[in-house]
Amino acid sequence: MAGHEFPEPEGRKRQVADPDTTPRAAEELRHPCDPAFKHGVVVGFDGSTSSERALAYAIGMAHRSGSGLIIVHVANRLPTTVWAGCEPPVFVDVPDHRTEVLGLELACAEYLSEVPWILVERGGDICHELEEVGHEYAADAIVVGSTHGLVGRIFGSVAGRLARRAQRPVIVIP
Repeated sequence: MAGHEFPEPEGRKRQVADPDTTPRAAEELRHPCDPAFKHGVVVGFDGSTSSERALAYAIGMAHRSGSGLIIVHVANRLPTTVWAGCEPPVFVDVPDHRTEVLGLELACAEYLSEVPWILVERGGDICHELEEVGHEYAADAIVVGSTHGLVGRIFGSVAGRLARRAQRPVIVIP
């Protein structure tokens, strides 16, 4: 066996899987979504100017359709190692206190009083997570702000990648 073995700490109980139970799928482990927000509007929000414009549009859209607003903040994932050419980097979910701050700002915002809303935090690829939340809530649309700058031109914007892969309408706000 390669690598190092770490002894079990004393006093720690080992959990053994029950052979009579079946393993649960990843979807079953996730908390079910609130049915009040089914067929709502998903909006990607990170506090940037473009995401604030997308939020404003999504609020109006949810208000006009009488649905709920699902605000999604995708937390950062950082590489733990530098890619040395032989192994891909390992990514870790880093606690992102920005979601907490955004949640407090949104809770105090008067413009959100017109629609029921929730804030969902996810970690990972922004496009994947927005589409995943859209799928979980059977969202009518996903609203995102446009990306400007060099990084968006080199790697492709979130809006462009999402529009190519999404299974529901994607609205990009300039």
